[in-house]
Amino acid sequence: MQYWLMKSEPDEVSIDDVMASPERTTAWFGVRNYQARNFMRDAMREGDGVLFYHSSCAQPGIAGLARIVSQPYPDASQFDPASPYYDPKATPEQPRWISIDVQGTHKTRLLSLAELRAIPELAEMVLLQKGSRLSITPVTPDQWRFIEALLIGVQ
Repeated sequence: MQYWLMKSEPDEVSIDDVMASPERTTAWFGVRNYQARNFMRDAMREGDGVLFYHSSCAQPGIAGLARIVSQPYPDASQFDPASPYYDPKATPEQPRWISIDVQGTHKTRLLSLAELRAIPELAEMVLLQKGSRLSITPVTPDQWRFIEALLIGVQ
């Protein structure tokens, strides 16, 4: 099992939106960075844990926990000319971008970016490294356990 931090802008998809979705599940689509796509396509597996992170908002931070609940599949938005995620170079025969389904497991208090930066045990988190801007980053098992215990009391 692996662990990931996945960023979403809450005005597009928030943890509340995910928790209100049927089966608390949503498609993670619109990823247009090759490294993040490769994590989704090549490394994520059903059952992997997700730190659901609100980004590009007044108070960025971890807003909940989730898990991966599907295999990767072609992101339909790449084929839709009306979508902001449309990619004219993508074809159904050779899709460039993928989606993966994420299921919310816990809405938590917001663990803000400022608070994350103040926790010595998390100093090596990819999210906290200078210049880190990827929408999907790996999280170590120790980082996951620490954050999970902080947010929902699991030891």
